[in-house]
Amino acid sequence: MNPQTNIELVIIGGSAGSLQVIIEMIKKLNNTLSFPMVLVLHRKAQSGNILQTLLQQFTKIPVIEIEDKTDVQHNAIYIVPADYHLLFENRENMSLDSSEKMNYSRPSIDVSFRSAAEVYGENIIGILLSGANADGVEGLSYIKKNNGKVWIQDPETAEVDYMPRHAIEEIDYDLIIRPANLADYINQL
Repeated sequence: MNPQTNIELVIIGGSAGSLQVIIEMIKKLNNTLSFPMVLVLHRKAQSGNILQTLLQQFTKIPVIEIEDKTDVQHNAIYIVPADYHLLFENRENMSLDSSEKMNYSRPSIDVSFRSAAEVYGENIIGILLSGANADGVEGLSYIKKNNGKVWIQDPETAEVDYMPRHAIEEIDYDLIIRPANLADYINQL
């Protein structure tokens, strides 16, 4: 990790098998983050805010489900709501979009990663976790092209290894992470 790079956003994408990794990570995070964290997780359209309630049990950091025109704050964990794509308007605002699904998904990890990379450039870390489709690989590639950092879950530790395995084959990544170490790496930022 280049110490000159000031991380302004950590964005995590995941699908099948990623929720347990997220829960374990959140339990071990420091209670103050110097950046926002955004979770882009595939889930059913009718899932409501159950995920926000679930995750909030494991951390003192505020867990917030994004609404259209949500302000970006440090030391918050944002969840993209089911059935919306997340777009970053700038470093201060996020918006929601209900355009067509990408990779059979809304929210699409690719859409969110790409939008974040355009705004944050080299000051972003994109992390791809367990999942069963190719969503996230193109977005990680875009983060890398914009000089951001790319972390990928070790496929050997993924409940569903397709997404991380595909990403490792396609992308010049910075780090392969094991779920047990994810919070430690984030806490060092």
